[in-house]
Order: sequence, then C-alpha cells, then structure tokens
Amino acid sequence: MSNKTDARSMLLNDTPWKLMAKLSIPAIIGMIVVGLYNFMDGVFVGQMVGDNAMAAVSVAYPFTLANTGIATLIGVGSASVLSRAIGKRDKKTIDRIMGNLIALNLIFSLIIMAVGMIFTRQILSLSGAQGEILHLATRYLRIIFAGSLFVNFAQSSNMIMRGEGLLKQAMLFSGGSAVINIALDPILISVLRSYGLGIDGAAYATVISQFLYAAVMLWHFMTKSKNVKIHRIRIEKGLVSEIFGVGFSAMLMQVMMMVQQTALYNIAAQHGGDTWQIILGATYRVVAFAFIPLWGLSQGYQPAAGTNYGAKQYGRVKQITKVFTVAATLLSLVFYLPIMIAPKAMLSMFITTPSVVEQGASDFRLFFISYILMGIWIIALTLMQSLGRAAKAGILVVLRQIAVYIPAAMLMPYVAGLGVHGVFWAPLITDVLGIVVAILMMRSEFKKMNQDRRLGSEKE
Repeated sequence: MSNKTDARSMLLNDTPWKLMAKLSIPAIIGMIVVGLYNFMDGVFVGQMVGDNAMAAVSVAYPFTLANTGIATLIGVGSASVLSRAIGKRDKKTIDRIMGNLIALNLIFSLIIMAVGMIFTRQILSLSGAQGEILHLATRYLRIIFAGSLFVNFAQSSNMIMRGEGLLKQAMLFSGGSAVINIALDPILISVLRSYGLGIDGAAYATVISQFLYAAVMLWHFMTKSKNVKIHRIRIEKGLVSEIFGVGFSAMLMQVMMMVQQTALYNIAAQHGGDTWQIILGATYRVVAFAFIPLWGLSQGYQPAAGTNYGAKQYGRVKQITKVFTVAATLLSLVFYLPIMIAPKAMLSMFITTPSVVEQGASDFRLFFISYILMGIWIIALTLMQSLGRAAKAGILVVLRQIAVYIPAAMLMPYVAGLGVHGVFWAPLITDVLGIVVAILMMRSEFKKMNQDRRLGSEKE
C-alpha cells in the first residue's frame, strides 16, 4: 500500500515540471521505442523488399488500428477510472480493474481475430489497393490479426501501469517488446525473403514480440504488482459503462484514423495511382512516429490531471495543464524542423526510387505544416478523458479525424486544379479548426473548476 500512497503523494504534491519529468520522460522514451517498430517495419520492408511491399505494409496499417482501438478503449478507460480511484482512495474499485480488463480483452480480441482473418482481402480492398500491393498487404495483415489477443492485452494492461504512475516499468516492458520486434525484423525478412515471403517476416516479428510482451505483463500483474492485482476475471457491470464512456473517445481516435487513412489511400489512388499510394504510405509512416512522443507526454499528463481532479485540487490541474502544453509544443519542434528542412531525406528512408521521392517532397512537407499545433490539441483531448468528459473528447476526435478531414481531402483535389496534391492540404484545414475548438473546451472546463473551487471555499 505504501507504493500506492507514495505515487498518490507525488501526483498531488510535486511541482508540475518535476511531475512532467518523472511521468512523461519515461513514457516518451518508452513510446518512441515502441513507435520505432512500426516505423522500422516500413524502413526494413521498403529497403529489403521494395517500394510496393512498403506501400502494402502502409495500406495494411490503418486496419491494424482495429486492435489498437480496442486496447485503447479498454486501457484508457480503465486507467482513467483507476487514477481517479487512487485519488479518492477507493480500493474496492482498484481491485476490480484487472479482472474486468482481461475479460473484455478476451471477448473483443477473439471477434477481431476471426473477422479480420476471414475477410482480410475484402477489408483491404476498401483502401483502393490493387494488384501486387493488395496481394502483399493481405498476407501481412492476416498474420497481424492472428496475434490480436496478445496485442490488445499487452497494450491495455500497460496503460493500467501508466495510470497508477508506474511509468518507468511501463516503459521497460513496452520498450523491450519494441526492441525485440526491431531485432527480429531484418532477421525474419532475410530468412523468408528467399522464399518470396519477405513481407511475412515483418508480420511474424510483430506477433512474436507482442506475445512476449503480453506474457511479461500477465506475469507482472499476477506476481509482482503490489497495488493493482488480478482478482476475479469477469465483466464488472458497475465499471463497464464508465470505462467505455471515457475510453470510447480514445478508441474513436484509432477507429477514425483507420477510416481516415483508408479513405485517403483510396482518394490518392483515384487521383494519382500506385505512385501516390507509395508517397502517402511513407508520409503516414512518419506521421505515426512523429505523434508518438506527444502521446507519450499525454500519458504522463493523464494520471497527474486525473488524480488531482479526483482530489479536488482544481488550481493544480490548471497549472499542470499549462506546463504540459508548453512542453508538448516544444517537443513537437524536434520532429517539425527536420521534416520542414529535409523532406527528401525523410522520404528516402522508405522509398528507394529517387524520382518518386522528388515527386512527393513538397506535398510531404505540406502535410506536416500544421503539426506544430498538435501538442495543444493532444493535451486538450487528454484533459477531457482525464475528467471523464466523454462527449467533448469524442467531438474533438470526430472533428479532426472524420468530420472535417475526409471532406477536405475529397474536395481539395477539385479546387484550382490541385488534383492529388489537394489530398495533402487536408491536415492544415482540419488542424486549424480543431485547435480552436480544443482551446475553447479547455477554457470552459477551467472556468467550471474555478466555480467549483469557490463553492468549496464558501462551504468551508
């Protein structure tokens, strides 16, 4: 119990900058290492198998977000409930978290695995992929779906560790899995490439590393965790609605990303053919990696905001939010500047054909021009999740991922004869609107907290 008390005391008393260093630096490092496996999948496949194979992995990637979405639904929702329970010292709720998480993972993972493996080709056809790209993507994605249970349990249970403030342990477990994945990638690709199955090697590397990751997480909660234990494995009806309410917006982020990327691959194919699917595939590989540190920062922010809110330290929630927002903006510069300065070098990591790199460099840079704003948006989204504001969090996700993004991508190719280049204008249009809405939501929540704090002072 002392570890739990120490974690709670840290979250409620350390200075915001000290909290950020303790909570977010391990999370950022851990998530960057984890993000590297997806990033390096593209690099290894592109360099060792070919441009079409890289495009196939990229086209398949949005559909792997079905698993990430389920893990996020269960993990973020459970972590939010956990951090507020720690703030309130609600041991009964804490003890029900893991059994419920395991039961939910079993149900959802088996459904995704069955549907995904049976209808792989039909699912991929939605992206507009054809010919060799479709054939390669089908082989890759079917293997990934086979490992759904391992992926979902490993990722969602790791979010529980972060929710209770154990960021270093969470980083070590997730980072170890990523390192194994990265090490296995070139080995399995090389071995299977001689049989014409190079892309399969990348998929097998992912599934093996996720299996080991899941096994270690299970071992931790069964034998090592002092605060969050596995008790009865069952659906806890009293927790499910709250978990789904908060986790839905986080899951929606993944599902909407899947829909968004599938739609954009289709639009790119319509207006530019296979070449622009290759360029967009490389672009999304960098997008996925560039957002990783910002999500890592938000993972440190979530338990700090949630626990302080649960303890009714509203002024402290506002201070912590300001510090994390500044840090997120500064962190985004680490990726923003290289992308703006050397777009060709970034694209060349995935694409081996110089003419294709030259063709896509300007649009690649344009796609990232509003990335500098995304730290603020992610902190706003995490604040809504931490406070249990499911509807507001959902609005932020839907606006950015679907409601504005896809219509902009569909319409811009017809504006001023832009053609396929119009697809790359969609992020700028979407992000400007999204950041305005996010700031207004944060201001509204802080105004309400100020009112609650005044009412509390008057009652005392």
